[in-house]
Amino acid sequence: MSNYLPELESLEFITSGQNIVLAGNPGTGKAHVAIGLGMNACLAGYNVFFTSVPHLLTQIRECRSQRTLRQLQLNFEKFDLVICDELGYISCDKEGAELQFNHLSLRSGRKATIITTNLSFDRWDEIFLGPILTAAMVDRLTHRAFLINMNGNYYRMMQTKEWLKNKEKNR
Repeated sequence: MSNYLPELESLEFITSGQNIVLAGNPGTGKAHVAIGLGMNACLAGYNVFFTSVPHLLTQIRECRSQRTLRQLQLNFEKFDLVICDELGYISCDKEGAELQFNHLSLRSGRKATIITTNLSFDRWDEIFLGPILTAAMVDRLTHRAFLINMNGNYYRMMQTKEWLKNKEKNR
């Protein structure tokens, strides 16, 4: 991660429409890094949208049922940077997988997207429910993208252990 940090902090990935995929176990700082980059982008004047993938899927389905999906898509395409947190944390049906694919594909190769996921690419068929849709989604999200492995220490667990240790000392 640290090798890419200066380059990512420059926000050049936004102007060049490149994606970032932060993959790793829960609690390793993926969302923290994504939010930090998003905040830097906001401070630099970029238009940024943050959402969890489950929330985005709910929003897509609601807009589709209200016949306002095209407006949501147009708005989604306008953001300089979209951060989609928690891809793969919650499984979805075939329709949900197709809706996610269609929506995320709107930005492919043109606008920057940051994806956080706890699943390696070889497990993305669990999200997109089939090899063809999975291959297409991986292809679109990873083309000229920064692929960053965030496996390592569980920060939340380390913080909890430290908190408990301090609590024990103060008894």
